Amino acid sequence: MAEHLQDQMASRFRGYLPVVVDVETGGFNAKTDALLEVAMVVMDMDDRGMLTPGTSMSANIEPFEGANLEQSALDFTGIKLDDPERNALEESSALAAMFKSVRKEMKAKGCKRAILVGHNAHFDLGFINAAIERHDMKGSPFHPFSCFDTATLAGLALGHTVLARSCKLAGIDFDNKAAHSALYDTERTADLFALIVNQWNRMGGWEWAERKHMETRALFPRR
Repeated sequence: MAEHLQDQMASRFRGYLPVVVDVETGGFNAKTDALLEVAMVVMDMDDRGMLTPGTSMSANIEPFEGANLEQSALDFTGIKLDDPERNALEESSALAAMFKSVRKEMKAKGCKRAILVGHNAHFDLGFINAAIERHDMKGSPFHPFSCFDTATLAGLALGHTVLARSCKLAGIDFDNKAAHSALYDTERTADLFALIVNQWNRMGGWEWAERKHMETRALFPRR
């Protein structure tokens, strides 16, 4: 059973393990603005090929030296940098610990790489990549530019792109007061991603895709 589940996840997304990520920041510029919160949820798959949110992790991050902080961004997220209970970590240490956990999950699921899933995913990936570059970090599990965007998927499946509205349309509870916490937004995004992928499965979409894979292999066998 364990090998079956491993093969299912490894074959479902071209060998990539979906990891849902959300960041909270001090602005919109990944190069200059502070990374303040990071959360990740690794997706699991059951024996029917259905996705469920799995391991979650999060950290509050200390602004890097010289980071820009826009007051409007702090007001929007509600982050208080002087909160004694914030327990912020240095960003390279926090990311290194998360990357280690993701690589462990990749190995267990037989995947060759992780792929970032996010709501407006290139924003989150941009801040993760900027931190990697800032600290010359090696061994990031994530594909450097490919990602899965739940705003796009929700637009296709539900006709809406805002996370809160998309969740409500999908029947997923969403507390607007809890939004803009990286972990809360990541967990809801993981729920939304799972729901859309699983609905595609239920409608026979993945069976259709598997037939196309088999037809292609028959026409163009590897040499």
